[in-house]
Amino acid sequence: MQKLILANYQAPGDVTVLTAAVRDLHRCCPDRFITDVDTDWPELWENNPYVTPLNAADIEVRRIECRYPLISFSNERPLHFVHGFIDDLNQQLGLDIKPTRIAGDIYLSDEEKSQPSLMEQITGEAIPYWIIVAGGKFDCTIKWWHIRRWQAVVDRLRDRFLFVQVGAGRHYHPPLKGVIDLRGRTSLRDLVRLVYHADGVLCPVTCMMHLAAAVEMKPDALSPRPCVVVAGGREPATWEAYPGHRFLHTIGMLPCCATGGCWRNRSVPLGDGKDTAHRLCVDTVNNLPRCMHMITPEQVVEAIRSYEPLGERTKLCAGNIFDHRMPPLFTNVAAIC
Repeated sequence: MQKLILANYQAPGDVTVLTAAVRDLHRCCPDRFITDVDTDWPELWENNPYVTPLNAADIEVRRIECRYPLISFSNERPLHFVHGFIDDLNQQLGLDIKPTRIAGDIYLSDEEKSQPSLMEQITGEAIPYWIIVAGGKFDCTIKWWHIRRWQAVVDRLRDRFLFVQVGAGRHYHPPLKGVIDLRGRTSLRDLVRLVYHADGVLCPVTCMMHLAAAVEMKPDALSPRPCVVVAGGREPATWEAYPGHRFLHTIGMLPCCATGGCWRNRSVPLGDGKDTAHRLCVDTVNNLPRCMHMITPEQVVEAIRSYEPLGERTKLCAGNIFDHRMPPLFTNVAAIC
């Protein structure tokens, strides 16, 4: 059996997709490989049955830098992100791995599954909830939707859904009203457990979207896990959208994304040396990319409500649930759009 260490140092969303390639390597080539991984996010590999610790100094171990060059063809070919790492492994190992599922592969231990959800630990009640991400990283502000629009969605669904807001403290995540505020308070493993117990996820194109598809399901949960993604026109839907998700995009609706995603990064310049012309949005409305401006709160509300016929959806519990809201952890930066 060949010993492999698969390495990648990209963001958590990328590594979540890499878990699919490791799974499918073993499913398509059983008993041929022993695999270990080297990434910045070991929390995503906990309990993974396909990962075995290996000694990098072992002369029998081969180290492989995992990439996804197929992204360069994402506007021309009907390919999903999970094909990216798989195709790269095929090229480097001379294999013919096929995707067995359009989703990553994140596992929880039996102990984690049996524990109360983070929400139940906070509130003392097993309250159904949706996760909401209302911001993102500064290196890709073109993915941001305006905070007033996220708030409008929360307000419209306040009597039906309880939202739990998450986001890294070092990124842009302005506070929403009428939500449980966990911004800056969750580790990556906390997020995995939070997704496991969630009724659904609402977010832009971000790690949480990949986790929504990758984290294993509760035995009695609605499958696939509901997820609404405010996507705009940056990425082609064929590359990013997961089965069962509501991927709200504008591909084909504007000249700048008429035939595929624009793959630009900034809606407005930030003066950090990354504002080159090919990275800046070419069509904005009050500093919001027009493709994101075209997606309305009403469309997002309708997408969330579209899951209701599939099963009994979340009911907001009466009472003083928001008394459990924790005090803000950090002062919010000013919105740039």
